[in-house]
Amino acid sequence: MNFPLDTRVLKFGLTASAIAYAVKLFLSGHTGSGVGMVILAILIGLTALRSIRMVLVAIRIQQQKMDKARKLLAGINPNHLWPKNRGQYWFLQGNLVLESSLAEAEKAFRKALEVGLKRDEEKAAVMLNLAAIQGTKGRKKEAKALLVRAKRLDKKGMLKADIRTIEQGINNPQTVMRRR
Repeated sequence: MNFPLDTRVLKFGLTASAIAYAVKLFLSGHTGSGVGMVILAILIGLTALRSIRMVLVAIRIQQQKMDKARKLLAGINPNHLWPKNRGQYWFLQGNLVLESSLAEAEKAFRKALEVGLKRDEEKAAVMLNLAAIQGTKGRKKEAKALLVRAKRLDKKGMLKADIRTIEQGINNPQTVMRRR
C-alpha cells in the first residue's frame, strides 16, 4: 500500500506528539509547561483541520484584493484539502474568476455544489451566483429555478437584497442596467 505523506498527516502526528509530551510534563510536575504544550497542540490541530490559506483568501476577497487572493488560491492544491473544504475552494475560485470569465465561474460553482459545501448559506450564495450567470446568458427558466433554491437555502435572510436584485434583473434586465 502506497501511503503519501500529506501535510495533514504530518500535522496530526505533531499534534499527537505534543499531547503526549504535555501528558509527560503534567506527570513530572511541570504544570505550566504542560498547559503551554496543550495550547500548542490545539493550535497545530486546528491548522490541520482548517486551511489557513483558505481563510486568508476569503479575507482578501472581502478586502477586494483580488490579485493577492488569486496568488494565494493558486498555491492551494484542492486534492490536499478535506472534502468540505474542497467545496469552499471551488466557491472561492468561482468568485475570483466571475469578473473575467462567466463560463469558468459557472464550472467552479457547479464543482463546489458537486463536491459539497458546509453551510446552507454558502450553497445559497452559489445558487445566487449561478442564477445571475444564467440570467446573463438569457436562460430565465433555469435562473428562476436557481433563485427559488437560493431562497429556500437562505434561512437567515442574509441574501434577501441580493436575491431581490437578481430577480429584478432576470424579470426586467433594462431597469437593472439603468440603475448601475
